[in-house]
This record gives sequence, C-alpha cells and structure tokens, in this order.
Amino acid sequence: MANPNALRPAAVTFRSLAGCSHRVTPQRSSLTGREAPPASEERLAVEAAQRDPSRFADLYENHFDRVYAFVLRRVSDRAEAEDLTSDVFHRALANIGRFEWRGVPFAAWLFRIASNAIASHFEKKGRAASSASEDVPEPVVMREVEYRTSLYRMVGELPLLQQRVIRMRFGEEKSIGEIARALKKTEGAVKQLQLRALRRLRSRMDEKHG
Repeated sequence: MANPNALRPAAVTFRSLAGCSHRVTPQRSSLTGREAPPASEERLAVEAAQRDPSRFADLYENHFDRVYAFVLRRVSDRAEAEDLTSDVFHRALANIGRFEWRGVPFAAWLFRIASNAIASHFEKKGRAASSASEDVPEPVVMREVEYRTSLYRMVGELPLLQQRVIRMRFGEEKSIGEIARALKKTEGAVKQLQLRALRRLRSRMDEKHG
C-alpha cells in the first residue's frame, strides 16, 4: 500500500458566488464512501446545479477527492493543492451554466479546469507547466488518481482516533511526540494506533485493488 502521505485536508472552503457559499468538511463525504455516480444520476445532479447553484454542493462532495488527488499529483505541495482545488470548484461553480452534457463524465470537465488552473499557477511562479498540460488524465494517471481517492476515503472510515493519528502523522507531518502531546496519549499508544490504522488501510487497499 502506498504511504498515505499528503492526505486530504481537514476542510476546504471555496469563496461564495451568486449567493451560494459552501464549507464542506471532507470527513463527512469521506465517510459516505461515495463513488462516481452513474451517468444518468450525475446528469440530473448537474442540471439541478445549473438551475439552483446551491445544489452544486452535491457535485463538490462527489468529486472533491478526485480533483484534489489530480491536483496534488502535479503540484506536490499540500497547501498549494488545497488552494488550487478550491479555485477549481469556484471556477466550476461560476461556469456551471455553460456546461453541456455530451456523454463525457462531469469529472473530465473538472480535470480540464484543474489543468488550466495548474498551468496558470506554474506560469505565475515562472515554472514549466508541461506536467499539467493534459486536459484529461491518461489511463495510468487516472488509476493513480482513483487509488489516492480510495485511500482518502478509507482513512475517513477508520475509527476516529486512528483517523486523527494518520492525518496528523502523514497529512500534517507531525512527529509521534507531537501527536502524543496533542492527543494526551503516550508515544507508545500513538505508535499502536498508527500501526493498527496502517494495517487496516493496507488490508482494505489489497481487497479493493488486489
């Protein structure tokens, strides 16, 4: 199992637009273990969001993990990935009325927006954007994105204390000692929580991905 590094952020806020402001806590959507909805269901969700921007929250929850994994794969830095993911959904919400359903998954449209956002981000920093040039991920990239998506969601299904240890250890890169002090546990107890969580994640990932 891949090291669960750079885990999904605890919460992401994207700016209000057209009277619609959302703060979505990822643990909540992670716990549902949502997969991409069937095309017919997704089309209804898109059309609902086009009629009522407040319904965009459903699309956000369904696709946050994939977009975040896609962005993080290219920029590597968690803080930058969080900001860019927020920007992607802000742009998507602003342009949802222009989206035309042509049988292509809604995620493909989000990936195009993400690619453009990443390219702009690199241009502002004076860095090459060649790794961000794909509008839609190639199959091998998509497999990695889905793998990370599964991992994020499985972390959300761990017992709460194990979740906190994994997120603090690999997402926030805190030491065992720092986690122990924050949770008021011994270092030995934190190590045991981490070990149990990693074993559980490895078992789940093996079941899902062989």
